[in-house]
Amino acid sequence: QGSELSGWAMGRWTYEGIDLNHNFADLNTALWDAEDNDLVPHEFPNHYIPIPEYYTFANATVAPETRAVIDWMQRYPFVLSANLHGGELVVTYPFDMTRTYWKAQELTPTADDGVFRWLATVYATSNLAMASEERRLCHYDDFIRFGNIINGANWHTVPGSMNDFSYLHTNCFEITVELSCDKFPHASELPAEWENNRESLLLYMEQVHRGIKGVVRDRDTEQGIANAIISVDGINHDVRT
Repeated sequence: QGSELSGWAMGRWTYEGIDLNHNFADLNTALWDAEDNDLVPHEFPNHYIPIPEYYTFANATVAPETRAVIDWMQRYPFVLSANLHGGELVVTYPFDMTRTYWKAQELTPTADDGVFRWLATVYATSNLAMASEERRLCHYDDFIRFGNIINGANWHTVPGSMNDFSYLHTNCFEITVELSCDKFPHASELPAEWENNRESLLLYMEQVHRGIKGVVRDRDTEQGIANAIISVDGINHDVRT
């Protein structure tokens, strides 16, 4: 249909009619309900939140692609990730779902908001298209004045996003990169798109070395301890070995 003329919905759903961008388990609501009832973290966890039983039923509306990704995430202890979209030039970070359920837009930061803002900024400031002084707006949202980053829920709410699921169910910090104004660039434009994003991808991956890392060991046997919970003062979101 031509460059930028396909519409936002083109190619969004699977053959089964499932939007993979909204298909992960909603763990946000359970966490926020528990927080409102002062149950976190002594009665309800602030991390590794279990998947609701209804989501595991055979007749649940869960795409095989989603189930496969969840299985992959549970088998490998990822700590940094990005998912790549098209149609805008902006980097979004969790939470993607608004805390006030009836609001379409609302600033909804995580307990690790500073880290997420840093990760998004690293990508946005090194992306040639986003950082260009001659950059035009893709559509009507002016992300340039926000440094080309935005809290996902403050743009538009996405219940069941992979970013929120990664953060609440695993140790993984994940962002969304809207790579280009054009969802379906022509083949001749792909080399330029690669150049726009190559350095950003490398710099983003390098951020995996930030922060504290090491091995939690048993003092007597010096064996590594699996599933040791690590808490940081002032951040109500733990991680596990």
